[in-house]
Amino acid sequence: VVLLVGSLHHGFSYPQEKIAFFSEKDIFTEEKVIVSRLPAKPYLSHFRDLKGGDYVVHADYGIGLFMGLMKMEIERKNREFIEITYKDEDKLFVPVEDLNLVQKYSKVGSSVPLLNKLGSPSWDRTKARIKEAIEKMAKELLHLYAQRKAMKGFSFSLGGDWQSEFERTFEYEETEDQLRAIKEIMIDMEAEFPMDRLLCGDVGYGKTEVAIRASFKAVMDGKQVAVLCPTTVLASQHLKTFRNRVVLFPLRVESLTRLQTKGQQTRIVEDLKKGLVDIVIGTHRLLSKDVQFRDLGLLIIDEEQRFGVSQKEKIKKMKTDIDVLALSATPIPRTLNLSLTSLRDMSLIETPPRDRLAIHTVVTPFSPRLIASAVKTELARKGQVYYIHNRIEDIDKVARMIEKFVPQSRVAVVHGKMSSTTLEKKMIDFINQKFNVLVSTTIIENGIDIPLVNTLIVNRADLFGLAQLYQLRGRVGRSSRQAVAYFLVPPFAELTNLAKERLKALQEFTELGSGFRLAAKDLEIRGAGNFLGAEQHGYMEAVGFDYYMHLLEKSIKELKGEAREEVKSEINLKVDIRIPEDYLPQINLRLNLYKRISSVGDLSEIDKIKEEIEDRYGPLPSSVANLLRYGITKHLAQKIKINAIDRIEKKIIFKIFPSSSVDLARLAKLMERYSGTITPQGVMSLSILARKETEIMDETISILKQISLYNIIN
Repeated sequence: VVLLVGSLHHGFSYPQEKIAFFSEKDIFTEEKVIVSRLPAKPYLSHFRDLKGGDYVVHADYGIGLFMGLMKMEIERKNREFIEITYKDEDKLFVPVEDLNLVQKYSKVGSSVPLLNKLGSPSWDRTKARIKEAIEKMAKELLHLYAQRKAMKGFSFSLGGDWQSEFERTFEYEETEDQLRAIKEIMIDMEAEFPMDRLLCGDVGYGKTEVAIRASFKAVMDGKQVAVLCPTTVLASQHLKTFRNRVVLFPLRVESLTRLQTKGQQTRIVEDLKKGLVDIVIGTHRLLSKDVQFRDLGLLIIDEEQRFGVSQKEKIKKMKTDIDVLALSATPIPRTLNLSLTSLRDMSLIETPPRDRLAIHTVVTPFSPRLIASAVKTELARKGQVYYIHNRIEDIDKVARMIEKFVPQSRVAVVHGKMSSTTLEKKMIDFINQKFNVLVSTTIIENGIDIPLVNTLIVNRADLFGLAQLYQLRGRVGRSSRQAVAYFLVPPFAELTNLAKERLKALQEFTELGSGFRLAAKDLEIRGAGNFLGAEQHGYMEAVGFDYYMHLLEKSIKELKGEAREEVKSEINLKVDIRIPEDYLPQINLRLNLYKRISSVGDLSEIDKIKEEIEDRYGPLPSSVANLLRYGITKHLAQKIKINAIDRIEKKIIFKIFPSSSVDLARLAKLMERYSGTITPQGVMSLSILARKETEIMDETISILKQISLYNIIN
């Protein structure tokens, strides 16, 4: 018996070879779906991608250059530090256990940051300026949020039999995120104040179904629904999806775009006013003065950030007292979502639909034979193909080549120099399967979901940026079929070093390797910029995206009265807390673990990290076990506001912050047990018998847990 990991829907056998293959579904009647989601950390950017010469941000000293990991012997113990170079070649050595104060500088745009000078007040001034701007923005958002909650809106009724019947007609299994988003939206619609919710999720993750259910609920209460799209292509796609979904119910769904004749437009405008149309899907044509509704109850805005300033002003006027649901396929960082949940109602769909397969990625030299084979294979399974060729001059030649090698192909060509009407018509024809191959420049837009397109061919992939390739690759693989992305390049010998580096990153595609993590990060930063506006974009640039997110989260907590005082606890127990090189040789993986352990927000995270380390690298060396204990010690010390913990011979010295809520008078039992003393200033000295490093760490953790019992707040 051999066990293999792969994707096999049903088993099969080769009788002559006496081999039988069984899939998971053949053996088990039910599939177990495991949803694992790590808590998002604004302070934990990809340390495993950090390399010498990268910019980093230290919370106290500002922007410097990461030079590497180094060892120093201090008090006869080997310790690891990261070396950061600042302006004028000044050096800072940060102990690895304090990496919670450091993160990678995530670039916003193409500008290169300036290095700070150690000892100069400029970094503190920058932080203060940005904190002030963030507070101002957060106050405005809080005020708007409070205003909306004070407004009176229409309270939709609880879903009845028809709503339940409608939900049962959905042919797929909803994801956990979809169900959560639907529940949040239904609660909003049933509330007395107008809904204003943002729903974020990648294309094909099921946002449209959520919007359709909200629309159905509105229509059941006699209200009309308007769905506003930035392009006629998106409007056309939504029209098809909405109509197919409500086909069994007496709902009238129409579209209103400039692609319709004047007569068609006039008829729909009149019927909207009379209340004869339940759901209208359209472009900015819906914002025209002649469009009036009998009783509009829900406005759905798809890709709001793609509308112009004047259109956004018209949308604002429409939004006054009706329920609004905005949809976005631009990824918004989870950290931003967590920070702003109290300022704007947001729902995230992060889990792909079940049976979604990873996209198989091939980087290969250009070959007409390979192209023909890839196109024929896709067409044989009744699918469609995207062929990206970014040169308008010879794009028609490429289309003719495909038609010559694959006679059964029906090829459409689209590019940016076409009139918008022609381009939109061809895209709609492709969606409606009049064509099965689309030869295009990079104009194929984000937001279009065509499940039948499962082969992508990109010519001269070496000339594209990683973020562009990441977005293009996301156009395929939106169904349970195996999608393939072919990245065609010139012969490898002709490539520049930069192109080779890029291709190296491309080959990590399927696992979302470091190059793609950076591309995804780039898109998140863009999403955050769209959400927060141009002014905040500039502030993100000044301190780096991750540190900006940290300041934003902190400001919002302060405004809501939830902020804890930030405590930096210095701990020196003279214990070896290194990850040995012979246990984990890769510097980046060691750095990432140091960072995670120093940044834990909850003690349960330490247990998860411990399990993960043992699972990946084997039994823990004593120094790694002590590092995890150090993480617990630091977390407890910060929680009860202990400034420093030192070991001097047989004594442990605890320096308690003046602002700590520990009741010093109640520590008498602890003094007695450990033959200790305490000063009025909160310096406590305890004698311990432990000699082994593990025992010293365990004893310290035990003392901290006892001190926390005398915390007045507890």
